[in-house]
Amino acid sequence: MGTKYVFVTGGVVSGLGKGITAASLGRLLKNRGYKVANQKFDPYINIDPGTMSPFEHGEVFVTTDGAETDLDLGHYERFTDENLTKNSSVTMGKIYSEVMEKERKGDYLGKTVQVIPHITNAIKQKIYAFENTDIDIVITELGGTVGDIEGLSLIEAIRQVGLEKKEEDVVYIHVTLLPYISGSNELKSKPTQHSVKELQSFGIKPDILVCRTEAYIPNHLREKIALFCNVKKESVIANRTASCLYEVPLLLEKEGLANEVCQKLHLEKNQPDNQEWENMIEKIKQEKEGKVTIAIVGKYVSLEDSYLSVIESIRHAGYASNVKTNIKMIDAETLSSENVKDKLQDCQGIIVPGGFGKRGIEGKILAIQFARENAIPFLGICLGMQLAVVEFARNVLHLEDANSEEFDKTCKNPVIHIMEYQKNITRKGGTMRLRKLPLQNQKKKFSRKSIWERRNRRKA
Repeated sequence: MGTKYVFVTGGVVSGLGKGITAASLGRLLKNRGYKVANQKFDPYINIDPGTMSPFEHGEVFVTTDGAETDLDLGHYERFTDENLTKNSSVTMGKIYSEVMEKERKGDYLGKTVQVIPHITNAIKQKIYAFENTDIDIVITELGGTVGDIEGLSLIEAIRQVGLEKKEEDVVYIHVTLLPYISGSNELKSKPTQHSVKELQSFGIKPDILVCRTEAYIPNHLREKIALFCNVKKESVIANRTASCLYEVPLLLEKEGLANEVCQKLHLEKNQPDNQEWENMIEKIKQEKEGKVTIAIVGKYVSLEDSYLSVIESIRHAGYASNVKTNIKMIDAETLSSENVKDKLQDCQGIIVPGGFGKRGIEGKILAIQFARENAIPFLGICLGMQLAVVEFARNVLHLEDANSEEFDKTCKNPVIHIMEYQKNITRKGGTMRLRKLPLQNQKKKFSRKSIWERRNRRKA
């Protein structure tokens, strides 16, 4: 079997759950015995999300090879249990940068560089990068909404893939919205119709519609959507709000999403083994034996997506331990010596995640001090661990001016240093040592068991 391609686009509004749909489909196809790779294309011109504020797009998810990527890759990894790489995260900024670098090198032999074919070819090259590997199915999500000007070259590229590959090797899934009007007690299909019309105007006929909805889709409405959007009624899939995020794959399984994909792609293995996933959902929903409160002390807490992987890790730990986890988000800027006890004394654990910039630093240090002095389990991630060193130096070693060079270059006791190679770098993106790295004891190498270090980060 050659490589199969699934493209997930979105319409009407952003935030409909394209990433969860793509991740869920990846799990359902994996449960049928296929090797799946998820991939995300983002239409913005940034090279990667590495220098973007979490308030823009949420957390920066770091892959094992050090790529700074969109938070949807975290969903992909959590749902499919597969480690992704830089090939799974592509921005238009990265595409344009690579094309212009080739132009400067003369790779185009003096040709006029254009969106078609040069930009679209570069996009397709990223899509086809999984060929001649052990990957059976590539699920590619396109960020943004159909019709956005910055995403038009992405739409054109995946249209060309449909022409270049066999019909049974490509499936287009369009995620759209069915808004519920409470006054008339009905779902409205007109936004979906217009979104599909927009997609068709670019030469792509969706094979499957995943309709985000808060209510049950009656049979007559499915028939109407199928008729006006030129798809089979069985290909109109409801994606209703779930009580638990990880229940979505099972709900989409019941709706027949994976079956439709298998039929379109002529996949022979269509009997899923979802038992392990069903067991996990049952464990998540069962009555918990206890409760723990974990504080996350950060400076981007107004948007929980800024710390999405940290939050999901806490929840998963709770599922495994059969305890209910209460996550308490605390703005580091609001902490003071007068209120730190009131805000943290009810917590059984304190996490200080990463970040950049001086804002909120002293509040984080107060939280770390409170954890140490009251024997509360503490986890410092990236900057959080650095500040634990600063706090210890100040309050235990009595180096009152101890600090990081990042915040005070003139302090007498800089206990956190900027690495020499970074001091001469003028740009901000792609300068950190991020990836899965081997750890070695300075006196003795560990030979029996590999110990690895995973570096993650958040952005200012």
